[in-house]
Amino acid sequence: MALRSVVSAVLALMLAFSATSTGRASEMVWSGLVMANNAPEPTPIPSELSRLEGTLKGLFGYNQFQVIGQSRKTLKSGEEDWLASSKYFSLHVDSKAAAKSSYLLNLQLFQEQKLLLETDAKLTKSSPLVIRGPQVGDGQLLLLLVLE
Repeated sequence: MALRSVVSAVLALMLAFSATSTGRASEMVWSGLVMANNAPEPTPIPSELSRLEGTLKGLFGYNQFQVIGQSRKTLKSGEEDWLASSKYFSLHVDSKAAAKSSYLLNLQLFQEQKLLLETDAKLTKSSPLVIRGPQVGDGQLLLLLVLE
């Protein structure tokens, strides 16, 4: 009888361990609201954007990029939501797990309380999201999401 209890306990632990080992690993996503413009003497690119510097300059033609709002979120289940906000803009992100290291995102960009943009996108480690937002003054608002 005692042996049966020990075997049952070991099997239960093995099942619990195997269920957690096949689950999704935690991943970090960085979301940023970035103001891009051309400056006579541009400031150095923020560290959060350093690996995307060539892409940003090539795609948008600006020489200066400033992070005006950001958020880091640990994705455990892939079913999280979060907000990156600045003084006037906010980016609401609602994620749904798609496959290993792949997330389907619903993005909503707000200017104060007004919805400016809503779209669905897929985010993977090999493909960060870089989205052109509205013109703001002499620059452009950019939305960036990077799986770290």
